[in-house]
Amino acid sequence: MEGNKDSAELCINISERYIREGKRDEAEKYLLKSERLYPTQKAKDLLESLQKLKSASNPGRKETSSGKETSSNTGTKKETSMPEVEYTKEQLEAVKRIKNCKDYYEILGINKEATDTDIKKAYKKLALVLHPDKNRAPGAAEAFKAIGNAVAVLTNVEKRKQYDLYGTDDERIRHNSSHGDSYTRGFEADVSPEELFNMFFGTSFPSAGNVYVRRGNRWPRRGPEEHTQQQHRDTNNYSILMQMLPLLILVALSMMSSLLVSDPVYSLTQNSKFPVMKTTMSLKVPYYVKENFASTYQGSIRRLEASVEEEFIANLRNACFREKQYRESLLWRARSYGDEDLFKKAQGMRTPSCETLNGYRVTH
Repeated sequence: MEGNKDSAELCINISERYIREGKRDEAEKYLLKSERLYPTQKAKDLLESLQKLKSASNPGRKETSSGKETSSNTGTKKETSMPEVEYTKEQLEAVKRIKNCKDYYEILGINKEATDTDIKKAYKKLALVLHPDKNRAPGAAEAFKAIGNAVAVLTNVEKRKQYDLYGTDDERIRHNSSHGDSYTRGFEADVSPEELFNMFFGTSFPSAGNVYVRRGNRWPRRGPEEHTQQQHRDTNNYSILMQMLPLLILVALSMMSSLLVSDPVYSLTQNSKFPVMKTTMSLKVPYYVKENFASTYQGSIRRLEASVEEEFIANLRNACFREKQYRESLLWRARSYGDEDLFKKAQGMRTPSCETLNGYRVTH
């Protein structure tokens, strides 16, 4: 429950924005979601205020789209929107810290031996503080982009290797340069900050007024009209791309011979390409490498084995989920059709992946 506290606070911030826009139903939905994630007095107070506003409404009173209530009898207006929420000193300090960082490791607050798990944890913590829907301090959007670039680069094996070799070059990162926002340049993420955030948290922050468009090194907000115009431009660009697709395919095929595709470093299954078995130090997970692994691999063994264990546990969780889903579907069918044999079969069905996963949890 404690881990949901930040997500619940984000829901409250979204609901406050909807209240200011006069969208009470949407505000109530996010407040209820916040209460489910992590109950707080603030969410309860806002819900109570919304309910009082609804109960105070009468047939002679209607709500306008601007968030104001107009009385048809007296012609008076009652403003229901809440005042603009200011940023806090802590939020501004968080943005300033990011802007003063010299490299991606410092941005995320980790060292160069950090594993993918460490990097993702650091990103989640910072993203909840710097997301522009929560942090309205000047420069928050650029800082949010910076942590997105950092996690995108440092969780990619090849990009991280190149960054470790050349990332400190003055041409890649010029701290406090006259161009501004230098800490976000150099290596760029392949996805936008919002897309990356959604990958980690499985949610987005809707509202046409909160779409971010990249312009140079800035991510300013755009309004509904600009958003619609951008959609039209995207549609036109897509049509042009489809017309040029055959030519692009020919060009790609002609260049295929010059492309270098990097092989994975390890495999969780043994085959002719990865015949040599190794075992991780922590969880004793077997993995397989090439015969020339000892002479060619120059990265951190600790980091590699952490990736192996993370992938192994993730595969077990996915397999366990599928086994449970299959057993539940059999139980549902048995109950629906009154099939006692099928019900007994489903009850006695084993879930080997779940058993293996639980064994790792108990042992380690």
